[in-house]
Amino acid sequence: MLSAKSLFQEILDNDDSFALFCSIAASGESQGGWENARIAALVPGTQRDLAPKITRHGADEDKHGRIFNALLRKRGLEPVPVPPETDYTMLLERNGIGLAHDKLKRDEPLTAQDIVTYLAHSRVTEQRASEQMQMLRKHFADHPDLGRAVKMISNDEDNHLAYCHEELLRFAYAGHGRAIQRTLRECALAEIRVYRDVSLAVMAHMGRILGWPKPKAALLAAGIHAVYRYERLGGWRRMVSLRMPERRNALGGPATPEPEAA
Repeated sequence: MLSAKSLFQEILDNDDSFALFCSIAASGESQGGWENARIAALVPGTQRDLAPKITRHGADEDKHGRIFNALLRKRGLEPVPVPPETDYTMLLERNGIGLAHDKLKRDEPLTAQDIVTYLAHSRVTEQRASEQMQMLRKHFADHPDLGRAVKMISNDEDNHLAYCHEELLRFAYAGHGRAIQRTLRECALAEIRVYRDVSLAVMAHMGRILGWPKPKAALLAAGIHAVYRYERLGGWRRMVSLRMPERRNALGGPATPEPEAA
């Protein structure tokens, strides 16, 4: 029976597919670490209290990248090149979602609206990350190699999502409510398209590596398109709602160090 668990188990059991999976994940996390570090350095003076939390966010992303690379080393594998069509983070940036890298590379302070844009982008993408890690945690929390890494990253992603909710609500109370909702909607509708395209590309690469028969590949592609239709018809709304999280000040402390042996 084709299921999320059996599909990922198949990817996990093959060195080539596992190397591609970890390389894609590590690349995206490292890119997120760079983006957060630059944003923290450019936070406007009126929002300097946010800088330590943004720094913590970036440190967590860097840590996740190191964890995925450590999982490769544990198997005696090396990172592999990330196909451009599978690069979720860069494709979002090219679609105008989040803060442009050209802006982040300049040493000019960001504006309050820039910070709203960053938080809205993060709220949408962290929703996706939290859901994906919850799925992996459900099926692989007790896995001898992946378990500790999956649980740690899942907890971090939940913290990131809580932080985005709390900070966006703070900005909404300060008068940015309409801008927040507009930006969240734009980000969500763009993200679901990018996620669909990246998912199709990743599955195509995995199918070639694992030698999936055409009916299986077609079934997986149909499932990805079905998820997109659901999200386009209204599922995207889960990515734009805001509520005060149970985890308050989720990024208020230092980053948790990764396990010595992921």
